[in-house]
Amino acid sequence: MVLPSFIHFNQSGATEFVFRMFTSSPRMQAFLFLLFFLLYVIILCGNTAIIWVVCTHTFLHTPMYFFLSNLSFLEICYTTTVVPLMLSNIFGAQKPIPLAVCATQMFFFVTLGSTDCFLLAVMAYDRYVAICHPLHYTLIMTQKLCTQMVAGSLGLALFLSLQLTALIFTLPFCGHHREINHFLCDVPPVLRLACADTQVHQAVLYVVGILVLTVPFLLICISYVFITTTILRIRSAEGRQRAFSTCSSHLTVVLLQYGCCSLVYLRPRSSTSEDEDRQIALVYTFVTPLLNPLIYTLRNKDVKGALKKSMSSKAASETP
Repeated sequence: MVLPSFIHFNQSGATEFVFRMFTSSPRMQAFLFLLFFLLYVIILCGNTAIIWVVCTHTFLHTPMYFFLSNLSFLEICYTTTVVPLMLSNIFGAQKPIPLAVCATQMFFFVTLGSTDCFLLAVMAYDRYVAICHPLHYTLIMTQKLCTQMVAGSLGLALFLSLQLTALIFTLPFCGHHREINHFLCDVPPVLRLACADTQVHQAVLYVVGILVLTVPFLLICISYVFITTTILRIRSAEGRQRAFSTCSSHLTVVLLQYGCCSLVYLRPRSSTSEDEDRQIALVYTFVTPLLNPLIYTLRNKDVKGALKKSMSSKAASETP
């Protein structure tokens, strides 16, 4: 992964960062390594299973599952940006991280996290069209529009992430080794290490946070107001239950993702604790990507049916 070449670092000497250790106990280090590694493997397997099921079953080739498979791919990339470097720094002494590596991780982390938030808003719009305008659904949610929405989400995220990362890494960082009280090069803890006035940078961070978190969340809320109003008009109890079930999985993921991220990026700096930020970051680094495949498979009859069909056909093919 290489950061775009037109980002220039305003640094004197080879500045390096180190992550603050979780613990100095070798036993706890081994336990945390195994725990995080196991969670990472489960995240990879769960989200890969969703992508595979959607790609191999034609009845799942719909906008809803197209967005879901893209969300799963994002979760794989998102955790892969963070976890391998995190695991390599759990054991032994603190390992130096070059400035360019830190900037690259921040760039991809912010890009993928922002795309995730935009895509959740796109999925809310998809549910709005499906429930509020079912007769026009296939005319509105065409394959071309779905692809453009995903590409637009990624493009906007790339633009915002590039501007934010470039702005932060033009700051001077005092000293040779700087300790980040985190397990990744996230924006708030890196900003705390700058030995210059960061008021402008904090303001830009809030603006980006509003664009990435507040605006999409408001659009999701508006979509669900219309969705709820439409569902309550459905006379059949079974129809209402089915409509709510298709939205509940998405809404659960939305509340987890936006709730945790808002606590880190939109709280006033005076009311935040670096240790709290690190604990909250564990939730959206491990818990949300882990729950996504579980929520969407356990609460979705189509995906569960496709998984069962795949497993039963595989078992039948292996039987002599």
